[in-house]
Amino acid sequence: MAGRRIRPYPASVRDPDDEVEIPALLRAARGVYGAVVRAHLGPDFEDLPRNGPYVLGGMVNHGVDADQLVRELGVARTTAAQLLDTLVLRGYLKRRPDEADPRRTVVDPTERGRAAAAAVRAGVRTVDDRLEQRLGADGVAALRAGLAALCAVGDELEAEAG
Repeated sequence: MAGRRIRPYPASVRDPDDEVEIPALLRAARGVYGAVVRAHLGPDFEDLPRNGPYVLGGMVNHGVDADQLVRELGVARTTAAQLLDTLVLRGYLKRRPDEADPRRTVVDPTERGRAAAAAVRAGVRTVDDRLEQRLGADGVAALRAGLAALCAVGDELEAEAG
């Protein structure tokens, strides 16, 4: 990652004493993770499509099913299918028949997919480690709790909207 420039986040969110809107902070923070993960992926994985790091990282590093991950992306079914097709064509995933239901197909990470997921994990850890240096373990735990609470608020608002 040395020598690679990380996209700077907007000057409007740099001063922690300013009351910057939370959505702006979330967007900038996501950009930091994305840039560092891409830097860790490097040229060996430059063909990894958008959202590929999320899918591979979730499958390999957290054991989440590919179908669940693409549902979490909130994209149309055709877009989700295209993402999985691209990951298969580029050698990150492979398809096999589902042993429990031969009419279904399961996707599994290939060796290349596992290597990309390891780079994703390294990128995330790089940012997480720097964050812990600034906030301490309790601060990081509080940040996670706050973000989880924000997700819960979203669930509540969605349920209320019917």
